[in-house]
Amino acid sequence: MQQFFAKAQQLLAELSGWNLDDETIRRVTHAAAKEAATQRPQRGDAARFADSPGAVEVPIDAGKVNTLDGWRDVKVALFTRRLAGPAATPSDWEERDLPAATIRTVIAAIEDSGTFATRVRAEADRLQATTADDVTVLGDGAEWIWNLAEEVFPQAVEVLDIYHALEHLADAVKAVWGERAEATTHREAAGQALLAEGKAGFECWLAAAFATIPEGTDIDPLIAAAAYLAKHPTRLNYAQRLAAGRSIGSGAVEGAVKQLINLRLKRTGARWRVGHVGALVELIAMSSTADWNAFWTAA
Repeated sequence: MQQFFAKAQQLLAELSGWNLDDETIRRVTHAAAKEAATQRPQRGDAARFADSPGAVEVPIDAGKVNTLDGWRDVKVALFTRRLAGPAATPSDWEERDLPAATIRTVIAAIEDSGTFATRVRAEADRLQATTADDVTVLGDGAEWIWNLAEEVFPQAVEVLDIYHALEHLADAVKAVWGERAEATTHREAAGQALLAEGKAGFECWLAAAFATIPEGTDIDPLIAAAAYLAKHPTRLNYAQRLAAGRSIGSGAVEGAVKQLINLRLKRTGARWRVGHVGALVELIAMSSTADWNAFWTAA
């Protein structure tokens, strides 16, 4: 961790001529992060969030950080509003460009899922998102995400991240057909069936695919993929969301994990105190919002 702030010490000296030691920078940074977290209820983004155009999307994920207690999961939730984009079909969905979020705020913490759900609920209430007319929760297959969604957003639409779903199908197809030429055809057909008709579409593809499985090949990977999708029957309405110009992936939060955690905190030799991580992630996220200037100038 100290190396992280030693680099900041070097950059400050080179860019501004300030001579601050790394320990001072560390203490000031963590104090600022704590203050920013404390001031969250007074920020002006709640009114802006309520007034911003677009439907509410809450992608949720977790990243890993090396702490003094070992590697721990940092749970991250984004609250965004996004306008609908152009309609797309299952065959051209990857070519579409969705509009950027009109507003975004981030919460993060290293804590159990129940405590994090309480944190998410407080933020949802602050932003008036709990009872919004149109809320979508997006996530991978982690059970804690869907338990949180049902507790905090009981009326929300839940969407299984399409990239995680397709990855499960691709792994299953590779396990059965390996490097054979037909593996690509099967992978693409399975993905299109899932995108077009969800769980039922994949099961129809699977029934037809059984006839082409090489003799003596273990079919368990395909059965496992079907069982994985069977746990998410109401979260696979991809075709309808594509037609409405809506998102079907949780890439926004995965990008946040990459930018806010992996690139900033997961440095060689860095180890963090558990209680510092969430507030620091939120501080980094706030630095790219309209609230940063007011916070910075008031510091």
